[in-house]
Amino acid sequence: MLANLPRTLHRMGAMIAFCLLTCGLLAGPLALPAHAEGSASTFIAEGNLAKDGTLKVKQTITLTGAVPPELSQKFETREDLVGDRQYVQKLSDITASVKGASVQPTISSDDRFTTVTVPTNGSTEVVMSYTVTGAVVTIDGGTALRWRMLQGLSVSVAEFSSTVQIPTQFSYIKCTAGSPNSTVPCNFAAAGTEGSQIPTFRDGPRGEGEVVAIDIGFPPGGVASNEVLEYQWTVGRAFSAEPLPLAIALGLLALGGIALFGLHRRAGVDVSPDGQISKVGEFVPTGAGRSEFRVVEGIRPGHVGTVADERVDPIDVTATLVDLAVHGHLVITELPRESEFARTDWEIKRVEGIPVGLRPFEQQVLDGIAAPGGSVHVSELATRVQESIGGVQNALYDEMVSNGWYERRPDDTRNRWTQLALAALIISVVMTGVLAAFTTFGLVGLALIVLSLGLVFVAQEMPSRTAKGAALLGGLGALRSDLLSHPTNQISPGGELREISEILPYAIVLGGADRWLDAIVASDVDEQPDSYDLSWYHGPENWHMRDLPDSMRNFLTTVSGSLFSR
Repeated sequence: MLANLPRTLHRMGAMIAFCLLTCGLLAGPLALPAHAEGSASTFIAEGNLAKDGTLKVKQTITLTGAVPPELSQKFETREDLVGDRQYVQKLSDITASVKGASVQPTISSDDRFTTVTVPTNGSTEVVMSYTVTGAVVTIDGGTALRWRMLQGLSVSVAEFSSTVQIPTQFSYIKCTAGSPNSTVPCNFAAAGTEGSQIPTFRDGPRGEGEVVAIDIGFPPGGVASNEVLEYQWTVGRAFSAEPLPLAIALGLLALGGIALFGLHRRAGVDVSPDGQISKVGEFVPTGAGRSEFRVVEGIRPGHVGTVADERVDPIDVTATLVDLAVHGHLVITELPRESEFARTDWEIKRVEGIPVGLRPFEQQVLDGIAAPGGSVHVSELATRVQESIGGVQNALYDEMVSNGWYERRPDDTRNRWTQLALAALIISVVMTGVLAAFTTFGLVGLALIVLSLGLVFVAQEMPSRTAKGAALLGGLGALRSDLLSHPTNQISPGGELREISEILPYAIVLGGADRWLDAIVASDVDEQPDSYDLSWYHGPENWHMRDLPDSMRNFLTTVSGSLFSR
């Protein structure tokens, strides 16, 4: 039995601790005082409404219990309405007295609240007076005084009462009480006889911070409205679809659209060639089932690509390089791979001698590759010719004008209009921000942005070709059709390699290169290696003509990427 004594004592201690804890939790709330500080036994508000809508209020607060060192009241001077509007009220002439003597209240304000703090100096009675404007609002059928006669008080109120002297007959009286957004009617709201109409309101008790709001309606002309309406910024308001901003935005879009269409027709649409087509190249019959390809007026593959899309693209320069090789100015040699998985490389060698009959842009390409007799590997091409690419482009664009295909250089015209369009876009974005921030005309800014984007599009369509350039473009379409459809087996026997090689640069730019490469392959009837059968393209050892399509595809892709790489 003695052996179990420690265990018994332990259990008894635990039970005693549990009982003490339970009693403490139950008694704790009962031991707290009902109020840390005093409350207001009465709150009497006396209002006087002038005919101009100014409301003067005198409120007498009688405290009971432990009097707090100061009494504060927080007035809400903004009332949110449906949508983006707010009623705004203003307090002025705020005074206070304690024990019949004036005291200086502390007033602090922010965007929504005005807080008045009054030192009590130990007195049980505090009197506060103030004037409020903006409390009389316009309603259907007249005006109405709407004000919270009790609000934001730092103590609870046992009994609230209020009277309002009004300058004319009222149309209705209402009052609500409770939380700031309460719709519960107050305890009492009525008025006197017809000769002495003094709206009277009573309620209570009310907790700290609770409100009693009065609402007195007046017929038209009875009391002037002094409401102040302010609008909050919202996306819906900034980009309002009200009739005026919507009409201006739609008008701008309509007029701007017409202007852009006219600009595009005037500066971006080619001059009509009156049905004429300027041939670039053609297949001329030379016998039954035989034809020969001839270039008209010395138009080069670089010209073809630039006239077609108004830009000097990598493929235009690559086709020029192949054309120079075909005409004996360069020799392209495919190098053996160092390993099975190594990248293919080529050597481009410039033939010695002074070239004759070259266009300025073709001379720029040759000079960029190497000096006469020199060579460069395609893997080194980017660093070797990159500086000369700008000169090639400039020379080609200059020839677009000198040949009469464009009135102005395409790049200069396009860049000038693009810069103007981007400037208009930036200005439109800034204007949209300003309009949306400070007005309701944000839609007008959006219309300007849309028009600026339209100008960016039109800028890319510039410039227009001359009648001569439009006729040449028609000829390019005809040549493209021939390159894609003309039988490849009609080239005269014995001259297939030379003839098709001259066709190939144009097919690289306009399309159909694969079928003409296949035609070169078809012309090879032996099984011997063909490393040197072509004068302009040499393959490695044991290279056959059937390897040419893959070799050329790799070459064109690699060179085009190298020429404009950064």
